[in-house]
Amino acid sequence: MQRRRFVQQLGAGFITTLGLGVASTWQAARAQGAGVTVRWLGHTSFLFEGDGRRILVNPFRAIGCTAGYEVPAVGSDVVLISSRLFDEGGTLEGLPGNPPILSEQGEYELSPIRMRSVEVDHDRDGGRRFGSNLIWRWEQGGIAIVHMGGAAAPVSIEEQIQLGRPDVLLVPVGGGPKAYDAEEAIAAIRALNPRIIIPTHYRTQAADEETCDIAGLQPFLDLMRSTPTRQANGNTISVTASSLPGGDGMIIQLLNYPF
Repeated sequence: MQRRRFVQQLGAGFITTLGLGVASTWQAARAQGAGVTVRWLGHTSFLFEGDGRRILVNPFRAIGCTAGYEVPAVGSDVVLISSRLFDEGGTLEGLPGNPPILSEQGEYELSPIRMRSVEVDHDRDGGRRFGSNLIWRWEQGGIAIVHMGGAAAPVSIEEQIQLGRPDVLLVPVGGGPKAYDAEEAIAAIRALNPRIIIPTHYRTQAADEETCDIAGLQPFLDLMRSTPTRQANGNTISVTASSLPGGDGMIIQLLNYPF
């Protein structure tokens, strides 16, 4: 079957590729365990590099809780967003290289990476206040990644099946009206049983004091004090299969934003 490049239809948020030699390539990459580099760009925005691809998640507008962060205008091959809210998809113009944007529930391929999004509520009122949030799941460099964006609804049995057990789970912990607080985040962690937890969506010195309505990281760490915590020296880490906790092991990975 002839391979085709990405086809982008921004109105429908649809991107697909054909040419299913992808599966063997993906399996080979996983077997090699090349790993993935994770770079924190502030709030829920991260850049993932591995398998020769760069995936940018949730570039934001610098306002409210993200006011003091640098806008994450970094180069990527594709951009995944959890919603169209300012702190999760507010900066979609002017990204280097004009990458395709994924903003709808579905399954996508960027050879050799396969991505899936699962739609959940973005608030505790059935989505009536803030609409829907996309949880993204993909494998890159042999590492299974789940980015929960601004999820606010509990993880259902069906969603557990769709998402599987992540090697790396990025989960909001700061609460507010449109994302998990510390206790809700822990419930999601128990449902998905990840190996590495990277907390997101919490108050930092970037916050505008008058308009930011989320809590800091400490309440989450206090409730998770029995789980080992690892602190990175900067805002970037490398994750390989050999660096993952074995068995049912779990660690919290913290990164430092370069203010």
